[in-house]
Amino acid sequence: MTSALVFAYHNVGVRCLQVLREAGVKVSLVVTHNDNPNENVWFGSVRQTCADNFIPYITPLDPNIPEMKAQFRALAPDFIFSFYYRHMLHPDVLALAPRGAYNMHGSLLPQYRGRAPVNWAVIHGSSSTGATLHVMETKPDAGAIVCQTAVPILSDDTAREVFDKVTVAAEMTLWRALPELLAGKTVFIHQDLSQGSYFTGRQPEDGRIDLRQSARSIHNLVRGVAPPEYPGAFIDLAGQRLRLWRTAPVPQFGAHTQANLFCDNGALYLGLSDGTLRVVKADLNNTPFDADQFAALFPQHKLLLSS
Repeated sequence: MTSALVFAYHNVGVRCLQVLREAGVKVSLVVTHNDNPNENVWFGSVRQTCADNFIPYITPLDPNIPEMKAQFRALAPDFIFSFYYRHMLHPDVLALAPRGAYNMHGSLLPQYRGRAPVNWAVIHGSSSTGATLHVMETKPDAGAIVCQTAVPILSDDTAREVFDKVTVAAEMTLWRALPELLAGKTVFIHQDLSQGSYFTGRQPEDGRIDLRQSARSIHNLVRGVAPPEYPGAFIDLAGQRLRLWRTAPVPQFGAHTQANLFCDNGALYLGLSDGTLRVVKADLNNTPFDADQFAALFPQHKLLLSS
């Protein structure tokens, strides 16, 4: 039976692990993470999946230390797979699998290499993304492509909604790729990195809204970091933090000479230099905030904002 050493985390890790089992691959060991108590863990648990299916797993802080390498070597895996595992693997770990080491990445490589690919795709207003299974190299997300599956990004999709699509795309990609991988008949596609892009991870402060940007760019930021899964896009109002959960472009209000918040007919809006966004859902200091609360705080029904 073909065996695999699997490094996995997150929803993609859960679903791709299930695909391997369905395809008859013996998962000798899963290497995953302990959840960070300071992180909003909204996604599925690889640890629980392993426990439910009697799959051995470990949660080392560093998978590249000599003791871990010795344990991996003793397994003599045919393949290594990485599904949303958060650590880079050293070349001598990757070399332990004679039939190759492969990673599932949440974009259509070479676009959006690096961290948080789904969030970046939404923030940049991309109309599609997907999942890519590729050969693992020392350079992140740079190896030859095995298989890709595309999904659409609709103009009002949040990052979570897109991530759910990408999870299905990852499952489909692995399911399509496995027969040829197992048969040793895969045709690899070289990546031209000059045609792609690389992005680093995001921090909560990166959600600060730049009011000088276009309405469409701010709308994309809001949906790209939308709570509760992500920290949210925000504006600071006199020491209070307004987080925008969802917005919607409303062309009928047009442009504004200065950025502002205003009420109209029971709805809250953000006016910008090139257009207007309706604030569909928001919170102020973690308390739900709508047009009624805004009008109570600002009876003039309008608040000018500094850029």
